[in-house]
Formats: sequence, structure tokens, C-alpha cells
Amino acid sequence: MDLTSLIEADKSLLLALNGSDNPYADALAWVLTTATTWVPLYVGLFYIVMRNNNSVRKILLILAMAGLCVVMAGTLNDTFVKPGVARWRPTHDLEIGTLVDVVRGYRGGRHGFFSSHAANTMGVAVFFCMLVRSRSLSIMLILWALVNSWTRIYLGVHFPLDVACGLAWGTISGLTAWLLFRFVARQMNDYKTGFVSTTYTSTGYLKSDVDVCETIMALTLLYVAIRACIIIV
Repeated sequence: MDLTSLIEADKSLLLALNGSDNPYADALAWVLTTATTWVPLYVGLFYIVMRNNNSVRKILLILAMAGLCVVMAGTLNDTFVKPGVARWRPTHDLEIGTLVDVVRGYRGGRHGFFSSHAANTMGVAVFFCMLVRSRSLSIMLILWALVNSWTRIYLGVHFPLDVACGLAWGTISGLTAWLLFRFVARQMNDYKTGFVSTTYTSTGYLKSDVDVCETIMALTLLYVAIRACIIIV
């Protein structure tokens, strides 16, 4: 398949997946894609870091690497890749723009390759998956990233290929940030792994603290469901 055929297939897939005739699904996608919805989750991840690392320099290192992950995943994309590639978002595409279903008049900026939403969320998810090493938390975070990515297609502001590339770059960014964290932590003699315990994860994080973060996610999803109902009333 050549590039032209790939782009045309991408457009056709977008139109097949974008939007619906369901007002509740529209509202749900809108609330899920809103950045402030996930502030409690970020607070929960910060809580895990603070509770399970006694060294200030290690806490600062983790926060710095999480920040690096976001810079790599989203900031570099928004600053260089999107304007450099200059691929129109579906809502601005001259060929299919008028066919795209939009929600609440939201069309995004002009350029959409690749999706920073997908890259940022997957980057953060992968970094904390590797850091904490909790199966349940990892599943939760990966699903969170995938759901956020789905909203971008549903809302018509990114093509599926934009989202797929964003997820791939986010994975690379998350792994890079974690590898750098592990390297620096080892130089500081402050990297531990191999815990075998029913109380701690393999990297020494209390499972009860992980449960707190998962509870926050459950409550956030409850908020999303209620907020979506309020929007459509």
C-alpha cells in the first residue's frame, strides 16, 4: 500500500469511527477528553510517589522524569512535528471536513499529526507502569490512555493514524524516561527491585497505596458518567 492509499484508508476509517447519533456518547467523549477530568488521577500518582520514596532527591528525580516524558511526548510534537508535517485535522481537511461529526463545535487546531493526547497519556502510563510494577495499575493506566485516544477519533479531531503514531511515540517516550530514571537512580545507589511480598510491588511500592490510586480512578469514572448526564440535560 502506497502513502496515498494509506491516507485514503485512514480517512475512510475515521469517518466510520467518528461520532454517533447518541447524545450521551457525545457528552461522555467530551468529558473524557477534557484535561481537567484527570487531575485527580495525577494527584493519585503523585501520592504514590510521595508515600513510597523517602529520599527528596529521588522524588524530584521521578517528577523530573515524568516531566521529561510529557515534554518528549507532547511538547516536542506540538512545537516541531505538527507544524513540520502540517497534516490537516479531519475537521479542517478540505476533502472530508464537512462530513466529520463534531461535538459542541470543537474542531481543534489546524494540524493534527500526531495526537499529543495519545502520546502524553500513553507516555505517562508507560512510565508509571515501569516505575510501580503493579499489574492492576498498569492495566488501568493503559486502558486510560486508550480511552483518551478513542475520544480523539470519536470527536473527529484526529485520524486513526494520528492516534496510532501518538501511542507509539508515547510508549517510546515513557520507556526512555524510565530507562533514564533507572540509570540515574542506580548512580545514586537508590534503585531497588526484586521485592517478593504480598504487601509491596516488585519495585517496593505499597499495594495499599496503589489501591488508593485505583479508587481515585473509579471515582473519576463515576464523575465522568454523572457529568455526561448533566451536559445532555
